[in-house]
Amino acid sequence: MSSIEKVVLAYSGGLDTSVILRWLQDEYDCEVVTFTADLGQGEEVEPAREKAKLLGVSEIYIEDLREEFVRDFVYPMMRCNTIYEGEYLLGTSIARPLIAKRLVEIAAETGADAISHGATGKGNDQVRFELGAYALSPDVKVIAPWREWDLNSREKLLAYAADRQIPIEMKRGGKSPYSMDANLLHISYEGDQLEDPWVEAETDMWRWTVAPEDAPDTAQEIELTFVGGDITALDGQPMSPATVLTELNRIGGEHGIGRDDIVENRYVGMKSRGCYETPGGTIMLKAHRAIESITLDREVAHLKDELMPRYASVIYNGYWWSPERLMLQAAIDHSQAYVSGTVRLKLYKGGISVCGRKSDDSLFDEKIATFEDDGGAYHQRDAEGFIKLNALRMRIAARRRG
Repeated sequence: MSSIEKVVLAYSGGLDTSVILRWLQDEYDCEVVTFTADLGQGEEVEPAREKAKLLGVSEIYIEDLREEFVRDFVYPMMRCNTIYEGEYLLGTSIARPLIAKRLVEIAAETGADAISHGATGKGNDQVRFELGAYALSPDVKVIAPWREWDLNSREKLLAYAADRQIPIEMKRGGKSPYSMDANLLHISYEGDQLEDPWVEAETDMWRWTVAPEDAPDTAQEIELTFVGGDITALDGQPMSPATVLTELNRIGGEHGIGRDDIVENRYVGMKSRGCYETPGGTIMLKAHRAIESITLDREVAHLKDELMPRYASVIYNGYWWSPERLMLQAAIDHSQAYVSGTVRLKLYKGGISVCGRKSDDSLFDEKIATFEDDGGAYHQRDAEGFIKLNALRMRIAARRRG
């Protein structure tokens, strides 16, 4: 890649990406454009501007993408009730395609020759960033420093930074020992003692949620309004997608909702232990299934449940921009046409209970479902033929067995 003259770098302003910025300047003798996305990680992103300036960057992109993130990525994923391997709500996975999208867009806007990221050669994120970039810009060049350099430890990174006078701001009170990723959907923790799957996570590791046993002794009820499968209001108050998720994170965190400790299968072939806090997403998932329970046809609901694990793997493995994800999304979105109404939930000490659901598009018919006299809406004697027809193959097999 000796012809590289300009690179767009996904830049956080932290140790890794600050070292990468200078490394790109040194190794490729190129101009670096930085891109910093605010996805609701809860930390100021503006300091990245000053750090980039100190390192000689003149083209600096800092963008608030919170609404786009929730509206165009989290909400479509939630329409499928998506969970990877039965537990993970894909908080990191779903953020990567948006970052990849903006990287290649900024590269086009600035005339850059390549993009770069700080994902390691062992993880999933390198796959997600690059698959997304290639899907959107087939001829894009990608520089992944962790696959090229020998700076494979924090000590080497710090030494490199000190040698080249790269400003590294140490957080007061010491740095967290965990590798963390945060956005509006979740915060994740990996590394340090979590690398032993037998060791329990420290109680002071968790940042968004109280321990369920320390949550309030009084339950809180909330109402969520859905239109076409998406939440549009909380307790009757219309809200934008990002505002809904922000508020649900706050409420869920207060009640100890959304903690998970998982050993998952990475796409690159290894198992990885991670801990996650997803308070708002956990509430959204419970509520969405509740509104679907009265608005979706039985076979549509069951087919969605069959498709969901495949859809989850597609997202986890970095194929958001793939033809198969777009095909699945079209089917999922079609199913949501009548998924509208209100769900009432009760939050209490880490748990979520559905205590009511209603919809103008409900398929629930009290006159048919009642145990009382239904006025002839359903003829119980019809069930005999239904049962015998469905039992026919089993009766034939039983006779053959003798």
